[in-house]
Amino acid sequence: MTSTPAPFTADDYAARLARAAHAAAEAGLDGIVVAPGPDLVWLTGYRPTAITERLTALVVAPGSDPVLVVPTLEAPDAEQAPGAPALALRDWTDGQDPYAATAPLLGPAGRFAVSDNAWAMHLLGLQRALPDTTYTALTTALPMLRAVKDAAELERLTAAGAAADATYEEIKGVPFAGRKETDVAGDLADLLRRFGHTQVDFTVVGSGPNGANPHHEAGDRVIREGDTVVLDFGGLLHGYGSDTSRTVHVGEPGVAEQTVHDIVREAQEAGVRAVRPGIACQEVDRAARAHIEDAGYGEFFIHRTGHGIGVTTHEPPYMIEGEEQPLVPGMCFSVEPGIYLPGRFGVRIEDIVTVTEDGGRRLNNTARDMAIVH
Repeated sequence: MTSTPAPFTADDYAARLARAAHAAAEAGLDGIVVAPGPDLVWLTGYRPTAITERLTALVVAPGSDPVLVVPTLEAPDAEQAPGAPALALRDWTDGQDPYAATAPLLGPAGRFAVSDNAWAMHLLGLQRALPDTTYTALTTALPMLRAVKDAAELERLTAAGAAADATYEEIKGVPFAGRKETDVAGDLADLLRRFGHTQVDFTVVGSGPNGANPHHEAGDRVIREGDTVVLDFGGLLHGYGSDTSRTVHVGEPGVAEQTVHDIVREAQEAGVRAVRPGIACQEVDRAARAHIEDAGYGEFFIHRTGHGIGVTTHEPPYMIEGEEQPLVPGMCFSVEPGIYLPGRFGVRIEDIVTVTEDGGRRLNNTARDMAIVH
């Protein structure tokens, strides 16, 4: 559908590493320790072929060169990572203590943020080697580290959104009635891949009463004429996420289904209209939630209005009451209010939105009216 974007360069990764070091200093940290996972990919482009019990850790400390500690047998792969020119590599061999090898990079009594997906055994190993160091979660200490996207990242997120939109347009044409939820979920996964996704993260198909469970896992329920069906799907394209939800109806909807859908659609529009630089994240949640509460369905909106998206499909910032982080141009997040009526049906409508200089821009652009499927 779209041309493949140019790969990120060593300079791009060097800039991200410098940004991380600066953010750590601003937060009063002595550095950050990054395990294999999305943070490591974003900072270095390195994704180990397998995540094992062997320690791999990136140490980024203000005033020092970033160092990637890797097992010796994986060093050749690490040397080929696109961000490797901006790093020093330190390898350790089986039989050595990897925590003793990492300890000199941290210092005896520093305070560090550790990526959220680090294995407990590795964090405990570092604590044994350096008992006077303290650690906090990276998302807690630096929640906005990856939140503001540059132009190249926005290009990838826009392409991912367009691929998800193409998937939705195609799925409306497949048979629903008489097929299992898992059948439609398989169609969604196939379409996401057809339109360029290399990774499918989720394909929610919640039909009838199953739609009242926001994260319903597609099952063996046979979709019937008269069902409302929540579709929520996404994954990674060019390393960046898509995530969209639409609610369709098998045949003509009844008055109740159409009324609830209209309320959610209007609430979603209110949330998107609220997006602009400088407002707190919670204001997006408030705008969408107020419309649903005013319509008398507040108790049935049971989740936050949105989450950030980037190299993962869920990341900060979060659109939820109490989140006072101001919106900044380049932030990308979902706006996805919903109403869930237990035992009956659910409705959710979701778009990814990016903050612009004067408002917000949707990265999903398919129709938000209730589509009729067959």
